[in-house]
Amino acid sequence: MKILIINGPNLNLLGTREPEIYGNTSMNDVLEQLKNQFAEHEFMYYQSNYEGGIIDRIQNEDYDALVINPGAFTHYSFAIADALKNLKKRKIEVHISNIYQREEFRQKSVTAAYTNAVLSGFGIDGYRLAVLSL
Repeated sequence: MKILIINGPNLNLLGTREPEIYGNTSMNDVLEQLKNQFAEHEFMYYQSNYEGGIIDRIQNEDYDALVINPGAFTHYSFAIADALKNLKKRKIEVHISNIYQREEFRQKSVTAAYTNAVLSGFGIDGYRLAVLSL
């Protein structure tokens, strides 16, 4: 199976950004772990700080399933929500931190309703758990 992982804004800084919240592991390390553990799958990765780039990548549809961490777009991007709504593939939303223990504005996901499941608060292990659920 071809699995696309999309990360939203500021997640290019994983490993250095607010390690007390997001940990010290880089996304390259996460991808290597996934490739080693799930060698039967092909992983594709895309990160963007731009909403339109994420929408374009979702709409490309050259993959079988999607794991998405929309980052801050989770809380207000109805455009990404619409792209997910129109995607007829399995999709899992992942959040490294537990969004329900954070600031009030981070406790609402406008994108979650258009995914098959949401993993929140498992740290970077959420990506592995998402792949297992696919």
